[in-house]
Amino acid sequence: MNQKAYAAAGVDIDLGNRLKATLPQLLASTHRREVLGKVGGFGGLFALDVRKYKQPVLVSSVDGVGTKLKIAFAMARHDTIGQDLVNHCVNDIAVLGAEPLFFLDYIGTGKLEPDVFQQIIAGFAQACAENHCSLIGGETAQMPGFYQKGEYDVSGTIIGVVEKSKMLDGKSIKPGDAVIGLASSGLHTNGYSLARKIFFEKLKLKPTSYVAELVNTIGDELLKVHVSYAPLVQKLLKKFNPDPLAASRKIAGISSVKHQRHSLATTPRPIKGLAHITGGGFVDNIPRVLPKNCDAVIHPGSWEMLPIFHIIRAKGGVPDAELYQVFNMGIGMTLIVAADNAETILKLIHSHHQKAWIIGEVIKGKGEVRFTKSG
Repeated sequence: MNQKAYAAAGVDIDLGNRLKATLPQLLASTHRREVLGKVGGFGGLFALDVRKYKQPVLVSSVDGVGTKLKIAFAMARHDTIGQDLVNHCVNDIAVLGAEPLFFLDYIGTGKLEPDVFQQIIAGFAQACAENHCSLIGGETAQMPGFYQKGEYDVSGTIIGVVEKSKMLDGKSIKPGDAVIGLASSGLHTNGYSLARKIFFEKLKLKPTSYVAELVNTIGDELLKVHVSYAPLVQKLLKKFNPDPLAASRKIAGISSVKHQRHSLATTPRPIKGLAHITGGGFVDNIPRVLPKNCDAVIHPGSWEMLPIFHIIRAKGGVPDAELYQVFNMGIGMTLIVAADNAETILKLIHSHHQKAWIIGEVIKGKGEVRFTKSG
């Protein structure tokens, strides 16, 4: 009786249980051997293999998808949203050099729609599998009257690990270093409140409107999945940033602490700092990794700006200074690297079919980003 009354009030526990029963099949592709227990417990269990590390450091991040959800609602497409959330979170810890281990999600909605739920979870599972990250647990909350009809919210938490000696902190960045930019797929998950205002209010488009410059509807263009750079970042770090502790162990007769410290200090690490270009754009994100005595000079026009940003820039009526603080403008992640290694690093990035360019350099300064005249 109580359960039926609860369903009448808008919370269908039986439906939730039936949908959760399908999760083991959906999540099978994300399984890692370190995962213990079953899906649906009070807590997810992950047995970190500490033998792989000398000083393992856990790295965490939590985020949402923001008003990009409004585009998903309008287009009745929910498969990409789960991918966006996982990839965004994974990128946030990748900039520290961390490998993602497991992910937990939260879905809040007024009424649980089975097809929507399945699409979102399928997106989580696909992105977790692509990032070799286990979807270890989550929460689905039915809150009738709290959300508008047909709407929901999602958030997620990522946990990763990095060897302490291999963490990227930007401390070795110095004037003369090069800035490499990795291409984005579009807006990723930031700037959608302004983008929706430009496209749907100012330009009077509908989500289903076809835009010739995009060779796409504006809705589908805005739903393009946030790129995960984490697998590429791990390959780059393995190739170019040797483990200082491993290097020290290879030196003959390193029994003394003095020799180990010397080895750690002299081991070259060409990749010095990474920045995920999310909310705050170039202006607020790159300074997170800059020393206080260095500025990054960015050259707009040095990369292939995506058509959607050309439209925003030409028709949005927003000053360039603000555009580069709101949007990624076609660059989803930046790498600050030793100038002597920049072309070699760029070549390896290109070999993995990722568009990238040298978009700037580091100079003496105050820990800020500067822009040359826009191209």
